[in-house]
Amino acid sequence: MAGMFSTKGMYALRAMADLAAHEGWVSLGDVARRQHISRKYLEQVISLMHKAGYVVSQRGKGGGYQLTRKPEDYTLGEILRAAEGSLAPVSCLDCTNETICPQLDTCSTVSVWRDLGRVTAGYLDSKTLADLVREPGAEDAGPCTARPI
Repeated sequence: MAGMFSTKGMYALRAMADLAAHEGWVSLGDVARRQHISRKYLEQVISLMHKAGYVVSQRGKGGGYQLTRKPEDYTLGEILRAAEGSLAPVSCLDCTNETICPQLDTCSTVSVWRDLGRVTAGYLDSKTLADLVREPGAEDAGPCTARPI
């Protein structure tokens, strides 16, 4: 397992944090360069943020993208939900998924996944874009928090 969230979610957070850190209209090319994200892929991610009403765009010289609200008014959870569709750690608990797992009522691990989902959502809903702009980089010593088996 590579991670709980896709690159789409990670890039959405990075792009939104980049917009939060820069005043006025910000070109997608500048965001792509600073964040080392393919412009084509970033267009897809920003399109999701635009569809959610989190950014507005302006065409032409001096145009670009900007946030529709103050950075402190966006939670990381809402941005990830717009990008990923769900914060559920496993597909059987994904409320956006129409297929309900037939073993949900008898599954011995469902409580672990449900609790993990609650903790994850609670944490992400407690952090804002302003927090990312204030605290760039990792708080801990290194990037890896998972231990190999």
